[in-house]
Amino acid sequence: MRPIAALLGLCLLALVATAPAQNTYVPLELGGDNYYSMYGGPDISASVSGTDEFERGDTVTLYVDLTNYGRILGFKEDQIPQDPKEYALAAAELEEEYKKPTALAITATLASRDPQIEIKSGDQIVQSLKSGDKTKSPLIFSIKIGEHAAAGAYQLNLSLSYDYQDNVRVQASKLVTSGSSPTLANYQVSYVYQKANQTVPVIVTVKKQADFLITNSTGVLTAGQDKGQIKVTYRNIGEDPIKDAVARLSIFKPFSSTDDQAFIGTLGPGEDRTVIFWIDVDSDATPKEYGINSEIKYTDVNGDSVVSESLKIPVVVKAAASSLLLPVLAVLIIIIVACGYLYMRKRKR
Repeated sequence: MRPIAALLGLCLLALVATAPAQNTYVPLELGGDNYYSMYGGPDISASVSGTDEFERGDTVTLYVDLTNYGRILGFKEDQIPQDPKEYALAAAELEEEYKKPTALAITATLASRDPQIEIKSGDQIVQSLKSGDKTKSPLIFSIKIGEHAAAGAYQLNLSLSYDYQDNVRVQASKLVTSGSSPTLANYQVSYVYQKANQTVPVIVTVKKQADFLITNSTGVLTAGQDKGQIKVTYRNIGEDPIKDAVARLSIFKPFSSTDDQAFIGTLGPGEDRTVIFWIDVDSDATPKEYGINSEIKYTDVNGDSVVSESLKIPVVVKAAASSLLLPVLAVLIIIIVACGYLYMRKRKR
């Protein structure tokens, strides 16, 4: 008897699908019949669309796809239909219950666990994602890679908050059998929603490459000085060696130089190299501490020519020492004049 009844219910399902329904957010306790409870729900994963490998110091755009692997894991019968109207209601409810794995109103928030990766953008919104579907367009996040971030993989956390359909209740005043097809009169569907949270990993990679720091510098110059010496020590703190490297300065007033480059050559990871620059200082230079930008142009392991990020060299300019020559001459002149005056007086007597 049950197989025949079930078959009747499936047949009525097609008929009920054409009946007008009122979709509401009515809570469970406000009425309607509950024939089934479904187990399962949304299960969302994230993957990077396009490249996931970036260079240190860059602000980049990260594209992330969401895929919903949620499914129905099982169900139980909460109420057994007893008549044609109830079989029609049960079949209609069953169709709605299979929407449970759909994630609704997804809010995606990307966070970094490492200070070397900074998230520059806010939340992203996805209206809905059905079971088995992937987002039509990737989520877009802006991230800043630290200037001296170590090469390797970094895990970001994508927090997902969404609603999903937890249960469905259905009701109708009667089953109308007159006409060509039966319909449920005053058919209503009430949905019960729950909130869910997921955190899924997103992996980005910082490329291996050379990287540099100034570990020591000495530069104390005087206003008006020619060919003042600036000594700078560069260290390769990256993972790759370099060759044919040249350090060069970005000169600005009150400085000038006819030789603003210094040869470094080959520099392996962890190695230091000290170079010397010769700088002229304008005579009207304001005594204070300056910062002269430098950069390293080199050939990387792939044979490409690369220019490093700017590295600032601290330089102190002191006031020119006052000359004693003029005061001494003035004193000598006064003494000579005084002596001449005394001599002339003496002769007159």
